[in-house]
Formats: sequence, C-alpha cells, structure tokens
Amino acid sequence: MNKRIKSFSATLSSVFLTLLGLTIVTFMIGRVMPVDPVIAAVGDNASEAVIAQARIEMGLDQPLIVQFFRYLWQLLHGDLGMSILTRNPVSTDIARFFPATLELATAALLLSAAIGIPLGVWAAVRQGKFIDQAIRVVCLAGHSVPVFMLSLISLLIFYATLGLAPGPGRQDVIFDGMIDPVTGLLTIDTLIAGDWDAFRDAVAHMAQPVCILAYFSMAYITRMTRAFMVDALKGEFVITARAKGLSASTVIWSHAFPTVAVQLVTVLALTYAGLLEGAVVTETVFSWPGLGQYLTVSLMNADMNPVVGATLLIGLIYVGLNLIADLLYRVLDPRVR
Repeated sequence: MNKRIKSFSATLSSVFLTLLGLTIVTFMIGRVMPVDPVIAAVGDNASEAVIAQARIEMGLDQPLIVQFFRYLWQLLHGDLGMSILTRNPVSTDIARFFPATLELATAALLLSAAIGIPLGVWAAVRQGKFIDQAIRVVCLAGHSVPVFMLSLISLLIFYATLGLAPGPGRQDVIFDGMIDPVTGLLTIDTLIAGDWDAFRDAVAHMAQPVCILAYFSMAYITRMTRAFMVDALKGEFVITARAKGLSASTVIWSHAFPTVAVQLVTVLALTYAGLLEGAVVTETVFSWPGLGQYLTVSLMNADMNPVVGATLLIGLIYVGLNLIADLLYRVLDPRVR
C-alpha cells in the first residue's frame, strides 16, 4: 500500500513539475518572440504616448518576474488573454475551434489504429517475407513524405482533377449556419439534428484530411505493433502454445497479442496527442477551421496571446494523455503494480 502511495505521489510530483515547466516555457515564448505585442495591438502608426499607455495597461512595463506571476494568476483563473485578431477572449476562441481539431484527430486515430494494428501483427507473423517488406516500405513512405505534400497531392487528384471529393473547408456553404452547435463536433451535431444531407457532407469534407493524418499515424502504429509482436512471438509461452497444437490464429490473438496490447496503450496515447498537435499543417491546407488554423493565422498576424494559449493547451494534452497512459499501464499490467 505504501509503495502505491509513493508511486502515486511521485507521479503527481512529476506532473506538477512538468506543468510548471510548460507554463514557464509558454510564458517565455510570448516574451522572447521578435514581435512586440503592444505594437501588434495598437498598430505601427500609434504615437509614443499611446504605445507607452498600452504597455502599462498590458502590464508589460513590470519586471519579468512580476509579469510571470501575473500570467500564472490569470491562468489559474482560466484567463488566457484577448485575441487582437478576433477581439474575443482566447479561451472562448479555443473552445470554438478546438472541437474541429478533436473531431479530425479522433477519426484519424480510430482509422489508423483499425488498419495499423492488424498490419503490424501481419508483418510480424510474416517476418522477412514479401508482405513484411511491403508493409515496411509503406510505413517508411508514411514517415518520409511530408504531410503538406500528401495533402496538396490529395487535393489536386481527388478535388481538382477527378472531382470526387469536396473542396477545402468543413462543410459546403449551403449548410453553413443550419446546424446548431451542441457538441462542436459537426458529425455528431448533424446526427443530433437528424440532417442526413449535412451529415454526409460533413463526412465527405472530413475524408481527405482524416485519411492523410491516419496514413501518417498508421505508419508509426504499424511499426511499433510489429516490433512488439516480433518480441512476443519469440516468447516461451508462445512456443508452448504452439506445442499444444493450438491454431495459428489462437496463438497470435489469444496468447501473443494480449501481451503487447498494454504497450500499445502508450503508443496510441502519444499518437493521439501527436495528431492533435500535428493537425496544424493539414488544417491549413484544407482550410479546416480548427485549432491548427487558428494558431497559424494568429502567428501570421503577430497575435501572440492565441499562440501562447494554443501552445499551452497542446502541452497540457501531451501531459494529460501521458498520465492517462501511465495509469492505464499500471491497471492493465499487473507486473508494474
């Protein structure tokens, strides 16, 4: 019992220190960027008096340590500052844009896991055979080809040339404003509204960016699954199961795979965090109104509060998913309890 309490305390301490470090990093990002937030707020043509007054109102005339504790106090109260571009609180903007990224990343993770895990198992079972080499080449291409290039090629072929896919954006203009946002997830909201035409349109717009992100993630999931399964298939318990005359499928899925499933929890958690963070380029190419596009537009317009806020959120997601994966690992694997 004491061991569990010490382990839990160590985990909480690690999370606290990580969050503190993340807060310091995000604070410094907003201060060391070669962009003066005061100039960005009042404009280049503002007088010196206006700039000085704005600097005082924004608290940027205070020492750095005072600014940091002020920033920390605001974070504890959920205040991420105001966006110069939208004139809205950053927390409000993030709450509006993040569901689109969440929807994209979740669909991509489900698709990549559904394809990548069986492919990884297949490659491990056929280790050294042609199918194994072919799967490894496909995974290598998924890691090597830039996401923005795949996105542009997909738009060029399926939208511009063949006309099989809808254009960029989250939905056609005819459906704009027709669906009341309940969850912020357009596919769910269209189902709640019972509008099947809008649902099909939402799925069609999701198809390209989801497939691009899923291919990128599938490459990693497949490689890790293959590596785990190769080790598992060498285990004595697998050799014993085969000696008993059990079928190949029973040995693979009932004996070998359960031992790697626990490890895959961590892989999937990190992949999900990477999808939420890595959707920036994909959202920009496909004009997907998510957190990635919001971050990119804010950065291009020197609007630093949204940049810092989005960076902090992505960091929190990484920390949170790592913590969840660690807890699940302890629950599912009795050897580390």
